[in-house]
Amino acid sequence: MNFDVFITCAVTGAGDTTGRSDRVPVTPEEIAEAAIEAARAGAAIAHCHVRDPRTGKGSRDVALYREVVERVRSADVDVVLNLTAGMGGDLVLGGAEAPLPVNEGGTDMVGATERLAHVSALLPEICTLDCGTMNFAAGGDYIMVNSPAMLIAMARIVQTLGVRPELEVFDTGHLVFVKEMIRQGVLDDPVMIQLCTGIPFGAPNDPGTLLAMVNQLPAGSVFSGFAIGRMQLPFVAQAALCGGNVRVGLEDNIWLAKGQLATNAQLVDRARTILEAMGATVLGPGAVRDKLRLVKR
Repeated sequence: MNFDVFITCAVTGAGDTTGRSDRVPVTPEEIAEAAIEAARAGAAIAHCHVRDPRTGKGSRDVALYREVVERVRSADVDVVLNLTAGMGGDLVLGGAEAPLPVNEGGTDMVGATERLAHVSALLPEICTLDCGTMNFAAGGDYIMVNSPAMLIAMARIVQTLGVRPELEVFDTGHLVFVKEMIRQGVLDDPVMIQLCTGIPFGAPNDPGTLLAMVNQLPAGSVFSGFAIGRMQLPFVAQAALCGGNVRVGLEDNIWLAKGQLATNAQLVDRARTILEAMGATVLGPGAVRDKLRLVKR
């Protein structure tokens, strides 16, 4: 078991959750405030996407990221900023019988430099790197696309910027590619990995699968684990028992209990309660910076 655990709060994501909960933050002000409230509740890291304030859909607008980052950095509470770099790899095919041309309404494919424009401009302490291509949702023609060449290029840019990549691992094959990136020298120590479970069609959210992934981690890496939906809070305990850190938040789960919608701060508070009841210490942002050798701007 890991007795010194940090909590990451994924405050909004890019999925269609705004129609199911009015507590999912949408505007830059709401997203920043959610990150600040999560930090006050015990989260050391705030993982942030941005959304188009008019539509609520995920965005990669640098101006929106800038407003979130500036609001969080000027707040009276400290938190490590972790910005997604997953936007810009969305491919929606035209259908089973006519995959091409692609669906222009849902496809957003750009190059490595453009996918990291907000990271280059704002220099967060951490940014995510999705470590493979996968069918990300049940049904439909959507594919999350991250080719080996794209990932290597993005890893090199992030390494040059001095930002710590959080490697999003959705299945065991993604860990194989993590080890390839280590072999190519594009990842600096300590390697930071997020084990993501319960997402169709990646690793399922059961203890056996989690242990199998933990047993394949590169030596010396620091990892967190989470599950989506109703298994989010049980995975707080499971991840810590397996030696890891934890992630909660409205990106992955909108419920605190059956029939009770959650806020980000409530989910962090519940995770902290679980961990402390297990005898763990919840680390603050300063300790996390030391552990992960982060550069605070």
